[in-house]
Amino acid sequence: MVQAAWGAVSSGFEPANFSSGPGRAPARRPGRVTRRAETMVHQVLYRALVSTRWLAESVRTGKLGPGLRVLDASWYSPGTRDARKEYLERHVPGASFFDIEECRDTASPYEMMLPSEASFADYVGRLGISNHTHVVVYDGDNLGSFYAPRVWWMFRVFGHRTVSVLNGGFRNWLKEGHPVTSEPSHPEPAIFKATLDRSLLKTYEQVLENLESKRFRLVDSRSQGRYLGTEPEPDAVGLGSGHIRGSVNMPFMDFLTEDGFEKSPEELRALFQDKKVDLSQPLIATCRKGVTACHIALAAYLCGKPDVAVYDGSWSEWFRRAPPETRVSQGKAGKA
Repeated sequence: MVQAAWGAVSSGFEPANFSSGPGRAPARRPGRVTRRAETMVHQVLYRALVSTRWLAESVRTGKLGPGLRVLDASWYSPGTRDARKEYLERHVPGASFFDIEECRDTASPYEMMLPSEASFADYVGRLGISNHTHVVVYDGDNLGSFYAPRVWWMFRVFGHRTVSVLNGGFRNWLKEGHPVTSEPSHPEPAIFKATLDRSLLKTYEQVLENLESKRFRLVDSRSQGRYLGTEPEPDAVGLGSGHIRGSVNMPFMDFLTEDGFEKSPEELRALFQDKKVDLSQPLIATCRKGVTACHIALAAYLCGKPDVAVYDGSWSEWFRRAPPETRVSQGKAGKA
């Protein structure tokens, strides 16, 4: 079951459950079919979470290197905290700083858009990451996790499956007394080949078309107030609040416990069920700038659904490009 992701140490893969259901042809050789199915899923569902205990043991036994790299992907709103400064003061030993402001499409008028394949490959290669590296990502947000799932998704959308989020984040790494250092890491550069997986990425045009075709369920991860349009978008100039017509709201913070850990797969499935989001159907995750939408992708992945696509431009792009009738707001102005 997916629960193997919770603190699993010996294997990088999450075993999956397989059960018969209506419409499935009877298997003449069930043992062989089961093994074949498990092999197929093992190729897809790499362990999405690693525990602080597992990472601490990996650090202690000197396993960090070309085969295992750790990234601090912290980012904070301007004027609050300085992510790079905090990294230089203390971080997980051996971790490199992943600057999400640098690893993005800086020419785009929208926030946090993906860089090109070549730019991503060059950036992570300079961090010592190859296509054979297991990457563990964390951030220092007080919630336990904020930007780490975005970087997890970035690796996956560029074809890299061996990537995990540190469950509990740096907050719990510190709380549990694991070692920290102020010494920056200087990994030997590696060669990384990026191949964009378009099935995990949706564009403005595809989301616009989906309003008519309704082939995908659209899920918005922002807070209820921002989704409804009754609260402003923070630190945004010229960006009203509201949501894409037809989307359902699942605030990303609901996926986390008060202690900053990801909730169990059973709890996550219940959240999707409460919102009548069918995990057997195609989903698109959206937010303001394609960051917390990745929490939806991660939560669904932990429930055994690895194919949630993220609308990269999200509300930041939609608000500025979409027809007014596709923007819904309960704010004073009505439509966003």
